[in-house]
Amino acid sequence: MSKSILITGCSTGIGLHCAKRLKEDGWQVFATARKKKDITALNKLGLTAFHLDYTDTKSIHKCLKEVLAQTDGKLDALFNNGAYGQPGAVEDLSTNDLRAQFEANFFGWHELTNLVVPIMRKQKAGRIVHCSSVLGFVTLPWRGAYNASKFALEGLAITMRLETKGSGVHVSLIEPGPILSDFSKNALKKFEQNIDIKNSVHRKTYEAQLARLNDGGGVNRFRLGPEAVYDKLKHALNHKKPKAQYFVTVPTHFMGAAKRILPNFLLERLLIKSQ
Repeated sequence: MSKSILITGCSTGIGLHCAKRLKEDGWQVFATARKKKDITALNKLGLTAFHLDYTDTKSIHKCLKEVLAQTDGKLDALFNNGAYGQPGAVEDLSTNDLRAQFEANFFGWHELTNLVVPIMRKQKAGRIVHCSSVLGFVTLPWRGAYNASKFALEGLAITMRLETKGSGVHVSLIEPGPILSDFSKNALKKFEQNIDIKNSVHRKTYEAQLARLNDGGGVNRFRLGPEAVYDKLKHALNHKKPKAQYFVTVPTHFMGAAKRILPNFLLERLLIKSQ
């Protein structure tokens, strides 16, 4: 019998690629998206797709209920993936902007995960994988909201990993660096929508950031395709002893080493210079 997995954020990028690949590998895949047109597109690809919006509690509960109705109340794996980035200096972020970032990137993930854990405990088996970021363990300027949401996610996920030891439930984090996706395009929309660029002390920096975002995030020779994330996800889902953290891309490995080795003042210089 095929193993079942619920994957969020499957309209494009990492989620879409992983959903298609897992289906090819024989998994019973349940993909989610927020927009009706994306759900329709996923269904046309042969995927079983449902509406799920992390900021909408009702949609989270309804989606999981629909999935469980097709699996006799069981679920082998959850891949939390859907997220967005709100650019802007911390001092230019409104509390509402920060709250919205956490609703989509943190609280919704927690709510869905907590609904799934009892099911997996009852089964005495299950895999929970969170798609985090290199910005979950180091910070970059102008990404405070996203940094904070991913740092919070990492703390919660690693704690749950400790708390589920011996239950058969395994929690893992995937830490991508630059990956080909619509992430930069979506970030640009949030930047223009929520940040008062003209009246900010950071106006000149913002104008440079806008140019970079309009160019799809700029040229990055270390950027990989979503298949790089899938390779790590496959290990986290299938290996007898999945890792706590999976680094993806050269920048993530480099920053992981730099954080361990460099004193804070040198790490800060490196992070500022990397912009």
